Amino acid sequence: MTTEILLAGFGGQGVLFAGKILAYCGLMDSKELSWLPSYGPEMRGGTANCSVCISDEPIGSPLVLAPDILIAMNQPSFDKFVDAVKPGGKIFIDSTLIDSKCERDDVECYYIPSSQLADDNALKGGSNIILLGKLIKETNLFTLDTMKKAIEKVVPPSKAHLIENNFKAIELGMNN
Repeated sequence: MTTEILLAGFGGQGVLFAGKILAYCGLMDSKELSWLPSYGPEMRGGTANCSVCISDEPIGSPLVLAPDILIAMNQPSFDKFVDAVKPGGKIFIDSTLIDSKCERDDVECYYIPSSQLADDNALKGGSNIILLGKLIKETNLFTLDTMKKAIEKVVPPSKAHLIENNFKAIELGMNN
């Protein structure tokens, strides 16, 4: 089975970092995987998205055009990718920054005020990880333990002091 995930938002929201965590989760679970970042020349403040494929079989293309799962972290990303999600797919939406409601009835949508939750819980920049917590709760794609191990691998040593905050963000997402 192959799961194709698209994460999208503004540069600086941690879209590529969240995608890298998912890729490491796949690696730790001995899956085939691809991680393909895409961002505009502006980087911070510009658009950013990341394609992640996790599979039991070799992956033909790393580019995700019709995702099974979409994480939308801003309105332009939601508008651009909502219709690309496969029927039966799941969409995780930062409802703090996205006012629109999905009009499709063939996908499951989860509205999580992740930016607000991150601010309210002193987890600056943790909106992306809150959304990953909700994703693992609703999809069972990975275990909490696998996600925590991936975070420990992906967070650079210079930011190791933020690992606990990431763990809190995952659990916050799982509980919302």
